[in-house]
Amino acid sequence: MQDIAFLSGGRGKDNAWIITFPENCNFRCIPEEVITKVLTYLTSIARKNGSDSRFTIILDRRLDTWSSIKVSLQKISASFPGNLHLVLVLRPTSFLQRTFTDIGFRFSQEDFMLKLPVVMLSSVSDLLTYIDDKQLTPELGGTLQYCHSEWIIFRNAIENFALTVKDMAQMLQSFGTELAETDLPEDIPSIEGILAIRAEKYHLLKNDITAVTKEGKILLTNLEVPDPEEAISSRFEHHEQISGDWQTVNKLLTQVHDMEIAFDEFWEKHQLKMEQYLQLWKFEQDFQELVREVELLLNQQAELADVTGNIAHIKQKIKHLENLDENSQDLLAKVQFVILHGHRLTSNHHYALDLICQRCTELHYLSDILVNETKHKRIQLSWTFEMHKRLQQIQIQTVQLKLESIRTVFENQQAGFKNLKYEHVRPIQFVVPASNKGIIPKAPLFSPKPGKKTWKQNQSNLKIEVVHDCLEKRSSGPSSSLNNNNTLDVLKNHVLNELIQTEKIYVRELFTVLLGYKAEMDNPEMFDLMPPLLRNKKDVLFGNMAEIYEFHSNLFMSSLENCIDAPERVGLCFLERKTDFQMYAKYCQNKPRSEAIWKKYSECAFFQECQRKLKHRLGLDSYLLKPVQRLTKYQLLLKELLKYSKDCEGSEQLKVALDTMLDLLKSVNDSMHQIAINGYVGNLNELGKMIVQGAFSVWTGHKKGATKMKDFARFKPMQRHLFLYEKAIVFCKRRVESGEGSGRYPSYSFKRSLKMDEVGITEYVKGDNRKFEIWYAGKEEIYIVQASNIDVKMIWLKEIRNILLKQQELLTVKQQQRNQLTEQDQLSSQQNDERQQQAFIVPEITKSEHTSTVVGVHEATSTVQAEANTVWTEEISESPESWSNNYFSSSYVDSGEERTLLVGEKSKQKKRRPDSRGQSEDLNR
Repeated sequence: MQDIAFLSGGRGKDNAWIITFPENCNFRCIPEEVITKVLTYLTSIARKNGSDSRFTIILDRRLDTWSSIKVSLQKISASFPGNLHLVLVLRPTSFLQRTFTDIGFRFSQEDFMLKLPVVMLSSVSDLLTYIDDKQLTPELGGTLQYCHSEWIIFRNAIENFALTVKDMAQMLQSFGTELAETDLPEDIPSIEGILAIRAEKYHLLKNDITAVTKEGKILLTNLEVPDPEEAISSRFEHHEQISGDWQTVNKLLTQVHDMEIAFDEFWEKHQLKMEQYLQLWKFEQDFQELVREVELLLNQQAELADVTGNIAHIKQKIKHLENLDENSQDLLAKVQFVILHGHRLTSNHHYALDLICQRCTELHYLSDILVNETKHKRIQLSWTFEMHKRLQQIQIQTVQLKLESIRTVFENQQAGFKNLKYEHVRPIQFVVPASNKGIIPKAPLFSPKPGKKTWKQNQSNLKIEVVHDCLEKRSSGPSSSLNNNNTLDVLKNHVLNELIQTEKIYVRELFTVLLGYKAEMDNPEMFDLMPPLLRNKKDVLFGNMAEIYEFHSNLFMSSLENCIDAPERVGLCFLERKTDFQMYAKYCQNKPRSEAIWKKYSECAFFQECQRKLKHRLGLDSYLLKPVQRLTKYQLLLKELLKYSKDCEGSEQLKVALDTMLDLLKSVNDSMHQIAINGYVGNLNELGKMIVQGAFSVWTGHKKGATKMKDFARFKPMQRHLFLYEKAIVFCKRRVESGEGSGRYPSYSFKRSLKMDEVGITEYVKGDNRKFEIWYAGKEEIYIVQASNIDVKMIWLKEIRNILLKQQELLTVKQQQRNQLTEQDQLSSQQNDERQQQAFIVPEITKSEHTSTVVGVHEATSTVQAEANTVWTEEISESPESWSNNYFSSSYVDSGEERTLLVGEKSKQKKRRPDSRGQSEDLNR
């Protein structure tokens, strides 16, 4: 602003930049460091605008003196920072000062020429020898238009804009660092508050970016040449300098634009993650609240486990259970809503997919427990209530028998006194003895059929209760049932819509994988990116995914879409295609081989290029897992659909479809374990269907010697994986393999096989209720098996029982066929004996016979109660009378002795010491 020097934009004939020092009477007073700063700034501008860094200085001293010229040249020589090509000096115009200048320059020329290439010019016209007039400003006889004040304004604007862009970049960087490093609180209101503050900062920064962009565009517009004719005339003048400034501003604008795009992308990802984080917190909060409510209901139901007390107490507990059941229905509806919310989050590719699926599974498990516990408690209380009613009927019938006996005695006495004189006596009042409150048995007692009168009374009471219930239902039922039905229809349609929409997504994802990956493996243009050994692994890598895609896209998806207006056909849709779903078993069995290939070649450029083309955020391995996930998803959606379709058309087919998909999942899982068994000689399929499999701790022993329980405890148990087939139990050892992902798929070594036709079980072993005993070949080999929990143990005992019962039924049928003729002979001889005995029956019933009858009833009642107490201590199971003593026993193994309660007999105990013959073959061989 002191007009020390300026850069007009002109250039010399040698293309050097021109820096002009105009006439300035105060130049001698300006400090050298100020001149240095000015020259440094001007030369830096020239370097930014072009590659040529040579400079020519015009020193205008036409009104100055030689001494001033000399000082100016000295200062320029000392402070010029660049490549100074030429110094053109316009000497003073007055005669005296021109003479002094010529003389002074002649004597000091050599000194100046060593430092500066100085040329003394007499007039402005001499400048044209070195510089074209179009590159000179008007005061130097040229035509180049230049306004120093405007130049200063533009330079200030450009410098301020550059500084603003720099500050904006720092602000965006600081905001990104704040978002990345700040820890979020652990409560939803605080999280929402922080997210709102961040969103406000984001919008403020966006406004700042918009303002900076607008400022830069205005500056860029001012730097452009508005008139085409003027642009042509200025083409050889200061156009290059303007073009350089325009490029500088344009470069800054481009930088701002790039920053804005990067900032928006960063904010979009951050905002999505924060929204999912908030959704996860809300989902987790709902989950924890439901878990607390379910546990509270389960604890309240557990308080109803005590079934002692009279019938009034049982009624009160039943009523309390009904209230709990109503609360549980509301709670189950909340559970289903949260599960649906979780499914929506997973379908939107939430980053916490595994956690949400786990929580949904836990909610399913808790809801099933709540429903089963409520059902179990209702059955238990109803059974207890029915037992109390039957006990009361037994007691009433006993009193009636006693009354009949007393009445008979009284009539006999009256017959004996017929001949006595009539005397007026006080009538005898018969008092019905109060029913004695005996010990309530712990097992159901089956009372004789009630009499005709009792039956009619029961029927009349039943009719009154039914009419009363019908009236209540007529008064309150329609509106509530209508609302309930509407709610269920909405939920059912929602689940059906989710089933169809996710099916479309699933088919589309399979198509993209087959087209974007599998088909590309046959593309010659992609061969360079693919390892040679990978080309022949296509069928192993993708398995039968193409077959699965064809089935879903051509058949199953269209069948589901036809169910939009007919939800009752969904179950039939699955049942009609249940054989087609077996293709998933083949896919799952191939999965370990597929993952081995993916693990080996996952980093190759081929897969990365395919993923880039498809714009997939997840790798191929995630999409190869889709069929397995989809198979699991079907049973979850069918379970939801069945829950909202109770007592509706098609509900039975839905239940069968759900059971079919669950059986398929189990079959696939079992087949994955079966194909991992190594070392078995023979075909495992010949052992029949696999019923169940699992890991156990196993102790092995024998009953040929004096092996006792304490001998079993001395040895560390073997860890074995047991497979129960229809014809055998197979013992295996799980092999521990090293390496990444080795634990995902199991591997087993075959150890022992026990044929089921020689197997027996002891259900209880002292010391641990998780243990049970499997013995083989008449107890020559004994295996004490410990399950992980009591539920696993009961499942195994149930399945082994079923197999042995089927075997026993086959033996029973054969035995009945053999004894059929013998039984017919015995029946005919028995009928002959009965005809002979009827001839000697005396029709008179004496008093002693009545007494014995009453006593017999008492004894029978006591016997039934005693038997009931005995049966209660044993395990309640289906058709215990058909069990064989050769296979089942509920016993406690203790110190080498067995106290056995054979299930086929009642209250019969038998002690037996084991044989001392020898040792059985160890499983650990």
